[in-house]
Amino acid sequence: MKKEFWVDLRSWNKEYAVTAIESGADRLVLDGGSLDAAKRLGRINAVVTSDSKSPAAKKCAPKDELVLGEDVFEVEITDKKSENDAVKLSKKGYVVVKTTDWNVIPLENLAAQSEMIIAAVSDAKEAAMALGVLEKGVSGIMLKPSSPSVISEVAKLMKDNSGKVALTQFKVKSVEPVGMGDRVCVDTCSLLKDGEGMMIGSSSSAFLLVHAETLENPYVAPRPFRVNAGAVHAYAVMADGRTKYLAEVKAGDSVLIADAEGKTSEATVGRVKIERRPMLLVTAVSVGNGGYGKDSGGKEISAILQNAETIRLVSGDRKPVSVVDLKAGDIILGRVEEGGRHFGYAVKETILEK
Repeated sequence: MKKEFWVDLRSWNKEYAVTAIESGADRLVLDGGSLDAAKRLGRINAVVTSDSKSPAAKKCAPKDELVLGEDVFEVEITDKKSENDAVKLSKKGYVVVKTTDWNVIPLENLAAQSEMIIAAVSDAKEAAMALGVLEKGVSGIMLKPSSPSVISEVAKLMKDNSGKVALTQFKVKSVEPVGMGDRVCVDTCSLLKDGEGMMIGSSSSAFLLVHAETLENPYVAPRPFRVNAGAVHAYAVMADGRTKYLAEVKAGDSVLIADAEGKTSEATVGRVKIERRPMLLVTAVSVGNGGYGKDSGGKEISAILQNAETIRLVSGDRKPVSVVDLKAGDIILGRVEEGGRHFGYAVKETILEK
């Protein structure tokens, strides 16, 4: 899941604010005196003090403005009691935790118990430590900057530590034409690289890595911003870890991008095209991790993709492979999850999908 990057600007500094916005900070932390000034610089998501919102607005804070003390809580970790307090508050919203001597143990304990922990940091070294605890890291960091360069440095770190998914090897069972269908092209606002694509599947617990159109071919120019993702019914994994039907993905959504090593990032959707095309049904079964991550043999997966040379999956040796060249016995990469999905959220329950 994407890590949150917040910049604490309650001590207002316009230069810092501009750098934070241009560096892609997810939220600026602001007080009543700086909220209006920040909004003049661009459209922002913010964490605001309660005195910066009107009583009416407090009752229904919009998604782009979280309120300290209502949606976000700050806790200084000094002992086990304050650690427990932070866990309790995390059931109500985000918890920004500060440690007096930057002892990593409290962060490990908190990250193990909650997905709502934001670590308060002052530089890239502290940010890297927080993002690395228990391998998965905390859910985000709040930077108290000392210079614009520190903001830029931490922003780069956040991009380089955007997370990983555990990939699994699947052995192809069959590739069959299934007639015409409505397929979805997802055009993003990012130029994707060789090896990158989206996680797509016909079930909510297994996904294949569908490669972006980054490669040269004799028929059409590369479109490295595009993933020809599959049929309208298929699930796509979004940047927040939820799934959406491909038919429901729209401009402005953030989709999860993964590469052949499992490293993830996010991309904003700029356009979605749905067109009627000939389709292929790819069926495969997981054969374990093969050095790729999660060992989960025996899970069957299917995906319906356009029948065209330019549509590619990722092979077991991490190379793009066209769906028209796939055959029984080939190894392709994907991802297995436990349980199922309810309105896009992962749930621990038995769901049978065929």
